[in-house]
Amino acid sequence: MKIRNIFIFYTILVVIFGIVLWKKIDTGRGAELDMLELNTRRDQVIAELESGAERPRLEKVYRCGIAMVSDENYEAQNALWIRDGWSVFDYITEDGIVGKIAFDARAEEYQAIAREQQINVLIGCAATYVMGLLLLAVIWYFYVRPFKELRTFATQVSHGNLDMPLKMTRHNYFGVFTESFDRMREALKASAEKEAQADRSKKELVAELSHDIKTPVATIQATCEVMEMKYKEPDIAEKISVIKSKATSVEKLIDNMFRATLEDLEELKVTPLEESSLIIDEMLGELRFYGQVEKHGEVPECLIHADKLRLEQVIDNIAGNSFKYAGTPLEVDFVSDKDSLHVILSDRGPGVPEEELALITTKFYRGSEAAGKDGSGLGLYLASIFMERMGGGLEVRNREGGGFQAEIVLKKV
Repeated sequence: MKIRNIFIFYTILVVIFGIVLWKKIDTGRGAELDMLELNTRRDQVIAELESGAERPRLEKVYRCGIAMVSDENYEAQNALWIRDGWSVFDYITEDGIVGKIAFDARAEEYQAIAREQQINVLIGCAATYVMGLLLLAVIWYFYVRPFKELRTFATQVSHGNLDMPLKMTRHNYFGVFTESFDRMREALKASAEKEAQADRSKKELVAELSHDIKTPVATIQATCEVMEMKYKEPDIAEKISVIKSKATSVEKLIDNMFRATLEDLEELKVTPLEESSLIIDEMLGELRFYGQVEKHGEVPECLIHADKLRLEQVIDNIAGNSFKYAGTPLEVDFVSDKDSLHVILSDRGPGVPEEELALITTKFYRGSEAAGKDGSGLGLYLASIFMERMGGGLEVRNREGGGFQAEIVLKKV
């Protein structure tokens, strides 16, 4: 039940109770006060007189008159009360009658008393109502409110929001209770983070293996193409064809697996270390299986920030695209400045349409010249990501005189 409904129900209950008590006090009754009530009030007056109470106060509180035998106007006062119709009682002690106690038993007196009782009922109902409201406020603050917070907390947890802490008041009755719930949230969050990290690690492993396998598969395909040109014997040519066909099938399977994994995984791990720039010579040397490489000069010797595996993938992707789409030798130039080493790879093909240059490093994008050729649209995208995470960069453009050019920028140590 909502606290608002409880408040309404409680208000109605107090109002009904007050009305019932009010009705029980009949201010319009014309009958005189009954003798039982008058005797009761007389006994109360006598008891207080004997306990030392002052006569004026008693006369005001009990709406009565008190005359003692020792008073000078005792007889006159007694006669006046009898004349006015008051009920007069003897004040008797062990010494006999010591005075008179008189009450105005007429209807007017009764109405005055009834009105006073009604006022007392109103005051009592108001006090009861206020005390009840205070009690409801205490119950709501210390008992209901914590449960409402727990309900909100449980809803957030059920929706997977484990970052919202549960406010705790240690001095509250539910302080320890809510603390236990918040510890449960922290445990669930830690468990979810571990599970997400484990899942991410598996996806990273699959993505890394998928992409790493592409390089040797591409090498097998390139070697098969060279052997097809060199060996013309039917038996050998057939075996080479089988190897090339299987390598192509493996490449397609790897592309599918890598694409599916990368859709869920936003990045691959890159760990740049201090490396000698001479590792670039080794990587360029392995490109001979793709096609002809023409180096213009030697690699400037220096220390660079690089992840060797990722840099090799970058060079393989750029070279593989040039050999696949341009079909010309690959030219390599080197430029060294104070902070970086630039490796410029160029082909002599038709280049890339200007409107597509800004898109070729985006995920899954394949240019118009890629129609009918195998590929996933991820090579240059990953190359760009890898170089950024190594602290360098990748710039692509069409070179003057024709051809496509990719410039790898490596940060020096």
